[in-house]
Amino acid sequence: ELLDLVPLGTVSDVLPLDANYRILVAQGLRRIRAGSCVSGIRALLAVAGRSSEGLTAADLAFGVAPRLNAAGRMDDMTVGIQCLLTDDESAARALALRLDQLNEERRTVEAKMQQEALAAVRHLPDLAPGTVRHAGVCLFDEGWHQGVIGLVASRLKERLRRPVAAFAGADEHTLRGSARSVEGIHVRDVLDSIATRHPGLISRFGGHAMAAGLSLERARLDEFARAFDAEVARCTQGASADAIETDGELTPGEIALDTALALRAGGPWGAAFPEPSFDGRFGIRSARVVGDRHLKMWVEVPRTGRAFDAVAFNHLAEGTAGGYAPPEGVRQLVYRLEANDYQGERRLQLLIDHVLP
Repeated sequence: ELLDLVPLGTVSDVLPLDANYRILVAQGLRRIRAGSCVSGIRALLAVAGRSSEGLTAADLAFGVAPRLNAAGRMDDMTVGIQCLLTDDESAARALALRLDQLNEERRTVEAKMQQEALAAVRHLPDLAPGTVRHAGVCLFDEGWHQGVIGLVASRLKERLRRPVAAFAGADEHTLRGSARSVEGIHVRDVLDSIATRHPGLISRFGGHAMAAGLSLERARLDEFARAFDAEVARCTQGASADAIETDGELTPGEIALDTALALRAGGPWGAAFPEPSFDGRFGIRSARVVGDRHLKMWVEVPRTGRAFDAVAFNHLAEGTAGGYAPPEGVRQLVYRLEANDYQGERRLQLLIDHVLP
C-alpha cells in the first residue's frame, strides 16, 4: 500500500534504476496511474499540470520532485511530509499550492545563483570542451543559498559537461558543498579518493555515483579545488570528460510517434538506466526563445522534407534571453523522442538535449 511512494522517492533522490528498482518504480507508477495513491501525490500532479494517466518517471522528476524538494531547500521539509501524509484532499491541495509557491521562490534564487556561477566560470582559464585543465570545476560564493547549491551544480555540469562542486557558507568556519557528476565518473568515489590522498581535507561526505554532499573548512577550499580537478582528470584516464554519448542516428522513418511510444513503454528510465537519446544533422527552419529560457524550434531532416516540432528546455540561463541569437542553418542535434499529449491530441516532439555545430 506504500508502493505509490516508492517511485517518487527513488526518482526524487536520483537513485540508480537497477533491475530491482525498475520493478518497484514500474509497479508504483502503475498504482498511481490507477488512482491508488495518496492525496498529496494527486494534488502535486494537479498543481504541476500533469495527468496521472500515462504518468512516467520523467513526470515525477520534473513535475513533482522539484516542488516536493523545494520545502527542504527554502523553508521546512515538514511541509512536503505533511502533504504526503494527509488523507484530506483539500488539505493536500493547500499544501501542494504552498509547495508550488516555495518552488517558484527556489527558481528565483536559483536563477540568480546560476548567473553568478556562469559569470565565475567565464573567468576560469582553459575551460573549453576537450581541454585538460578544470576537468572538475569547483565554485563558491558567499551569498549562495545552501538549499539551492545542488541545483546550481547540476545545471552547470549539464552546460560544462564535466563534474561540478558548488559551495555555500555553513558558518564562519565551514563550507557546505554539493557535487554533481556526468556519466562514467562516480563522484562519491572521487570524494573518497580525495579523502584518502588528502587526510582531513574533507570533513564529511556522502552520496552516490551522480550526486554527493560534503563539508570542509573555508580555509581549505582552494586545496580542495585542486584535488577535485586532479582526481576527476585521473578518473577520465585521458578521455574527454565532456564527451556526449548517444544511441546513434535514426533513419528519417524511425523518427516517428510509434517509436516514441515504444520507448515510453520501455521505461521507466532514469539514473543508471537513461532514456535513449539520438543524434543527427537537422536544418533549423525556425527558432525562438519561450519562457525566458527554453528554445522552441521547427527542424527538418535535410533533403527529405520531413520536419518536426522540437524544444530544448532550460537551454538558456534565466535573464540571458535578451542577447541570445537562436541557432540557424544545419546543426548536429542530440535529442530524445517524446509523445506529447496536448489538448487531447498526441504528437511527436523532439526533446533537444544539445545543439552542436
